[in-house]
Amino acid sequence: MNADTFYMARALQLAKNGLYTTKPNPRVGCVLVRDNVIIGEGWHVKAGLPHAEIEALKTVPNAKGATAYVTLEPCSHHGKTPPCCDALINAGISRVVAAMQDPNPLVSGRGLERLKSVGIEVVVGVLEDDARALNRGFITRMTQNRPFVRSKLAMSLDGRTALASGESKWITSEEARADVHRLRAESPAILTGINTVLADDPALNARVGFDAVQPVRVVLDTHLQMPPTAQMAKLPGRSLILTCSNDVAKQQLLQQAGFEVYQLAEKNARLDLHDVMRFLATQQINEVLVEAGSVLNGALLAENLLDELIVYMAPCVLGDQGRGLFHLPDMLAMADKKMLKLLDVRQVGGDLRLILIPQIGNG
Repeated sequence: MNADTFYMARALQLAKNGLYTTKPNPRVGCVLVRDNVIIGEGWHVKAGLPHAEIEALKTVPNAKGATAYVTLEPCSHHGKTPPCCDALINAGISRVVAAMQDPNPLVSGRGLERLKSVGIEVVVGVLEDDARALNRGFITRMTQNRPFVRSKLAMSLDGRTALASGESKWITSEEARADVHRLRAESPAILTGINTVLADDPALNARVGFDAVQPVRVVLDTHLQMPPTAQMAKLPGRSLILTCSNDVAKQQLLQQAGFEVYQLAEKNARLDLHDVMRFLATQQINEVLVEAGSVLNGALLAENLLDELIVYMAPCVLGDQGRGLFHLPDMLAMADKKMLKLLDVRQVGGDLRLILIPQIGNG
C-alpha cells in the first residue's frame, strides 16, 4: 500500500463517522499530512456545520506545505458554509488528493480546477470505488435525479413474508430486527405503501442507541386511505403522503393531523413510481429504504427502481399459503424472471442476511 492509499483509507474511515448524521450532505473525511505524519483530521458531522476540510484545518495551528487527503472534491461555491477550496489555499496546502470528483454536474471539477489554478498539485481517483460506495445515494441523486433505493425484506426459508392471514410478527430474530433499525438510521427516508400502514400502523422510525437523524416517513397512498389517527403523524419529524387523489377535504384533514400531502402523477390508476422518485430527489433525499409488501416491492422491481435488496431469511417454514415477496402478475414465462446477483451473505442472530442487486436486462 502506497502512502496516498494509506492516508485516503484513514480519510474514508473518518467519513464513516457521519454515516447517520450528514444527510442530505455527502459523508466526507479529511486527513492532513506533512513529512509522512498525520497532523490533522476531520469529518463532516452534520448539514450546516463545517465541512471535513475545515474541521481538519481547525485542529492544526499551521498546515503550510501539507497534503490534504479528502474523500470528495473540495467545494468551490458558497452554500451554508464558505468554499473549502479557499480555506485549503489560504492555509498553504501544497497538494490535494481527492478520492473522487463531486458528482453534482453543476460543480463537478470546479474545485479541483480552482486548486490547480493557484499551483496546488491535485491527484484524483485514490480509492475512488470505496468513496463512491460510501456516498452512492448522493451520487445517484446528483446523476440520475432519484434516490438510491434499497428494499428490506424478511422471509421464511420457503420465501414467505407472512402467513395467509397477514400475521408476520416476528419471522426474524431480535438481532435481525436491531440490524434493520441500524439500516433505518442510515436511511434519509423510509418508503411504504398504504396497505402496510392499514395492516400494521408502523412507526417507521429508527430506534437505536446512538445519535442519528430520524428518517422521513413516506407513504404511497393512491386514494388517500390514510387514517388521520395513524401513529406516525404524532412522531417527531416529517411524515409524507404521496397520492393521486385530488380530494381536497381529505388532504386538509390529513394535513391537520400532521401529514404533508403531495399530489403526484398517475400511471395505470396508481402513482407513477418514477415520478415518486423524482419528487423524493427534490426533497434532497439521497437514499430510500423500502419496507413494504409484495405489491409495492413487485412494482418497484418491475420498474427497475430497486438498486439493492437486503433479505433476512429465517430458519422457519410458513407454508405454501403464506404471502410472497413480490407480486409480479405479468411474469408468465421463465424468460421473464428477474435475475439477482448475490453480493454478501452473513449470519445475523439466528438468521441469514443476503445483500443482492438486480441484474437489469438479464432475464
